[in-house]
Order: sequence, then C-alpha cells, then structure tokens
Amino acid sequence: MKMLAVEFSSDHRSVAVLDGENLLAEKTITEGRNTAAVQLIEETLTAAKMSRPEIECIAVGIGPGSYTGIRAAIALTQGWQLAAGVKVQAADSLEALALGRQIAGDRGEITFAVNAARGEFYLAKFELENEGIRNIEPTRLAKRDEFEALLESGKPVIGPSLAGKYPAVMEQFPSAEFVGRLAARRVEFVEASELEPVYLRQVDFVKAPPLREIPPA
Repeated sequence: MKMLAVEFSSDHRSVAVLDGENLLAEKTITEGRNTAAVQLIEETLTAAKMSRPEIECIAVGIGPGSYTGIRAAIALTQGWQLAAGVKVQAADSLEALALGRQIAGDRGEITFAVNAARGEFYLAKFELENEGIRNIEPTRLAKRDEFEALLESGKPVIGPSLAGKYPAVMEQFPSAEFVGRLAARRVEFVEASELEPVYLRQVDFVKAPPLREIPPA
C-alpha cells in the first residue's frame, strides 16, 4: 500500500512516502512551528516520484509531544481523507520511536520520554527484541523527581529535545518513516474525524453562566 506518513510531534517534523514498509523518500525540517507542511509534503512526493492521487493511506503520529504540531498533522490528515477518501492509520509517536531504535539494533528494556512541560514528562517503556517491540509500560505522566531518579538509576532513556538539560538521555526524534512502518504492520484503519492527540492530562472546562434575563423597561 502506498502511504504518506506525517510526524509533527517534536521540533523535527517529518514526512515520508512508503510502499508497504519500503521507504521511498523522507524529508525532515528542524524549524518546528515554522514548518510549511504542504511544501514539505510536495517535496517528499516529488522525491518519491509519486503524485497525490497515488497515495492510498495516511499514517499520522498522534504523540505524545507538541500539541500544536500534532493537531496540525491531524487537521492535514482529516482534510486529505475528506477530499480523497484515503484510508487513515494513527501511530503512537513513542512506539514509532521504539521501532526505530529496535531496527537500529538496540535491545532490552528502554524508556522513551517526552517533555510534557509543567514539570512533567511522558514516559513509556518498551522491550526491544529481535522479533520486534513490546510495550511493557503504557505511556503515562511522571513528575520531574521521578524522571530524574530514573536517569540517576542508569537505565537507558531515549527521547527528543532532552539531552541539553539531561545529558544522560540519548537524543532521538520520532520519524515519519517509522510512523509509516508501524502503520504498515497493522490492518486496522480509523476515521480521521476521530483522531485525537495523546494528551493524558484532564481537560478542565469552565461552563459559562446562563444568560441573565433583563426585564423590559
């Protein structure tokens, strides 16, 4: 299946074109919010020698990570499905990161981390094996003290944009290639209208007070 994969959950935003798990082209921009998504897609399609109508499926990384970037990727996916009727798959960005490290040769239990701001971190632990990857601790929020204790334990931690402050973290950014390769291994599709970013905090809504009736003069 010819697939366009989009991964905007970090400052390194990427687009890839794949045929099954075979990577045809990938483009990455490190300018974060300044990413011109449409231009990036067109450049990647050109590099893959493929046109928009040939794309059969969109795979999108849904985080955790940059809420703004993920929302932009989801909106792009929703528009594409609405216009062209393509299939859609969603991929956890940390799972895609784990797959990339497994293919690169890493083995054993590894924690993947993303800065969640507000003194918290998204953490997920995977077992990387010869046969593939296995999630052994689902994505959750952890306080800074727990994260720093994890680093002090010497256990391997991998993630984007953390090594500057935490040198013990191996710097690695989620990639559209592995979002696509993860999606290519699955057979379940979703409606783009149902896509939501991975966001584990409770969203608090404040209900507006009822309109005050003003008696006639």
